[in-house]
Formats: sequence, C-alpha cells, structure tokens
Amino acid sequence: MAQVLVVDDEPGITRFLRQALTRHGYTVSTAADGDEALQLIDRIPVDLVVLDLMLPGVDGFEVLERLSGRDVGPQIVVLSAIGDVKCRVRCLTMGAADYLAKPFAVQELIARIEARLRDQPRRANEHWLHVGTVSLDLQRHELVIDGEMVSLSQREFALLEHLMRHPGVVCPRSELLGVVWGWSDDAECSNVVDVYVRRVRAKLRDGLIETVRNVGYSFVAS
Repeated sequence: MAQVLVVDDEPGITRFLRQALTRHGYTVSTAADGDEALQLIDRIPVDLVVLDLMLPGVDGFEVLERLSGRDVGPQIVVLSAIGDVKCRVRCLTMGAADYLAKPFAVQELIARIEARLRDQPRRANEHWLHVGTVSLDLQRHELVIDGEMVSLSQREFALLEHLMRHPGVVCPRSELLGVVWGWSDDAECSNVVDVYVRRVRAKLRDGLIETVRNVGYSFVAS
C-alpha cells in the first residue's frame, strides 16, 4: 500500500482525509505542522504528501522547498485555501506535483493522488508488496502465496501488482487497460482484462479477486 502523509492544522480535515484515504487502500499518517511533517518523512517511507500551505511554525512553502531539494522524496499535492493563480504557479514551479484549492471534492483529490502515484517510480529499496497471505517480490517479479512460489507472466504480474496496491478498491477495466497495457479506454479491448484476470485467479486462492459487474475488479485483502 502507498504511504500518504496528510499535513494540515485543521483536525477535522486530517480526520476526514485519513478515513477517506484509508477506505481507498492507503496507509495514512498525519501531521499538524511543517516541523512534524519533515520529521515523519525522515522516519517513514512516505510516497506522497497532501500539504496545506498555511501551517504554524514551518509553513507549507518551506516544507515544499525542503522536500523539492532532495534527490529522492515524496510527491507533493498541495491542498490549500489559497486558490489564486500566482500561488498555484509558485508551488508548481517549486516542485509540487499538483495543486487543489479548498473547498474540494474528496473524489477529485483521490483521483489526483492516484494519478501522481502512477507517475512515481517505485522506491529503489522497495522489495516486497504484502497483502494478507499474498506477497509479490517486486525486484524478481515473483509471487509467493501461503509460502509457495507461483510463476507469473509480465502482464499477469503487472495486473496483480496494481490490484494489490489498491486492496478493497474497485479498479475499472479502463484503468487496468491504461496501467498494464498502456491503452486508452476502449470497450473492444476490455475483454483482454477479463482474460488475464482469469489467468491470475487460476494461480491464486478463490475469492481474492472480486468482480464488480460492469465496472472492473477488486483485490480482497485476506
């Protein structure tokens, strides 16, 4: 699961975002100011930061500047009540991956987070992806389930990895086509997703990949 850090000094917003992002399969940490955020990022492997700008102590602009100066660091999505173009341009120029003004729709924020994480290279030191009793060796491209090694083709591995990175979340066929095959949404091509899901299911325990009729598939954490 991707690790998201929400940095905001409004407890209601951090609580709301923690609940929403957790439901979408993310591991979520929170910080109420810039100092706490920077300390957390030094201690845990954060993939993406949702960053407010108006923070006590070290503000969001300084957090953004410090993180952007690192060779390897998390992607940053600014979430701020400051919505003018000058501020958005400043943040994007400083290195923010995206900018969303408050008030915001949580569905849009999650979509932007998912898009940014798809663009992010896998952390160099990330070796395993674990969900329940299923593990993926991300460097050797191997599947281990209940202690047994199972071989996967390149496409099967990419499909299973994406589903496992979003446990409990419905991944539409169009999304899987784009992530695994690099194709745009094409109803005529969606059958290839169904074919590969059947192949992966045959190598997993029953029930780990659920079908959501007319939408797509979801990996069930066990």
